Amino acid sequence: MLNKQFIENYILNNDNKIKINSKYILKNDIFIALQGEHFHGNDFIEESIKKGVKFCITDKKITTKLHKNKIYKVKNIFLFLKKLSIKKRKLFKGKVIGITGSAGKTTLKELLSFFLNKKYKVSFSEKSYNNLLGVLISILNINLKSKYAIFELGTNNFGEIKTLVNLTQPSQVLISNIQSTHLENFKNKINIAKEKSDIFNPKYNPKIETLFQLNTNKYENLVNKIAKKNKLRNIITIGKDKNINNYYIESVKQHKQKYLINLSINKKNFSLITKNNISHRLMNLIFCIAFFNFNKLSIKTILQNVDKFKPIVGRGLIFQKQINNFKIKFIDETYNANPDTMKQSIKYFYQMNSKGFDKILILGNMNELGKHTSKFHFQILKFLEKFKFEIIIICGEFFELAISKIKNPHNNYIIKKNEDDLFEYMKSNLNKNSIVMAKCSNNTNVNKFGKKFINLKGSK
Repeated sequence: MLNKQFIENYILNNDNKIKINSKYILKNDIFIALQGEHFHGNDFIEESIKKGVKFCITDKKITTKLHKNKIYKVKNIFLFLKKLSIKKRKLFKGKVIGITGSAGKTTLKELLSFFLNKKYKVSFSEKSYNNLLGVLISILNINLKSKYAIFELGTNNFGEIKTLVNLTQPSQVLISNIQSTHLENFKNKINIAKEKSDIFNPKYNPKIETLFQLNTNKYENLVNKIAKKNKLRNIITIGKDKNINNYYIESVKQHKQKYLINLSINKKNFSLITKNNISHRLMNLIFCIAFFNFNKLSIKTILQNVDKFKPIVGRGLIFQKQINNFKIKFIDETYNANPDTMKQSIKYFYQMNSKGFDKILILGNMNELGKHTSKFHFQILKFLEKFKFEIIIICGEFFELAISKIKNPHNNYIIKKNEDDLFEYMKSNLNKNSIVMAKCSNNTNVNKFGKKFINLKGSK
């Protein structure tokens, strides 16, 4: 018989998985029936029960009397989850790590958890679960036997970091960068820096002990100043300037198919060899090294496993395909984009070793840039003038408008109106061995194309 005490005890004390999408339900999972844009989760309760769900939680009346021993109704789901997550956080005795930043949060979280998981039990937020709902679910999904729990904390408006850090209470925090994201709401990067800094504000996070932060521009330096003003016990900076950073890059050299990365760790030289060109994600790797070094964990774990890490879908994962009897490598960078990450990805793609392969670059809209949207898309096209790709395809009204403003462009652009036109063009015109990289924000034409292209027969 389901009752409040049973439900709470089960969620708090068992290694369970709370799911909000019935497609991913496994036996003994807990299904949360939420109100969607066009449907309510109640519509999928029957499906979840058939898949072996332990029980379902809803805040909407159930008309059917079937499976009443599998359905528990609450007054307000968010309030219910919040109260339980506070209890679960108090029960967890391991080390809690919080990650925020304008870009790279998910990759950094995945990379750090990947390395830690080689030696320790780690709980971490799934996918990009970094808003209020995602964080609540992530807390409730903590395995209490874990040594580490890693949370990704996102924001697209003022005050959201404060709310999330209140819930998670991380003792060590990582700020990946301060870049031009969510300018629609934040207006400028000074406001972004201040919002991200709430992750270590002792008023909201009394457990704070250590800050790891990128320090490569004046906005990241502002974060550093705020941290010093708050008298944080440990502030560890990462960047390219040896005069201001504890960890900095000496050089990155390529030799045949390997990359030699020379670092300085607290004024001591350190070398790392990898088979992968990780230049545009190098800082994430250095964050992990800094975390391991500070916490007296063996850096050998990173050295031995750096080439085993695979990016997640939408963030650099490479798919091998066979189309029109030609080999195609598709680099999926379609989850998110801002002006800084767009430039990094373009440069990385240009420098990639591509002997015997054509390079095809596909660019889609960068969203949530507010009044600066037109300017930033124009700047990307001007940046592209430095490079020569075999083919550059544009699919997005922001870039299309920006192209019209460029006089005598260095590159020839192919313009496609939507994901279907782009998809058909690529299917019909791939007539050489090619490396294709698609970069865009989520929920754009190119993002939709990427999902369709990945599912095309021939994916590996």
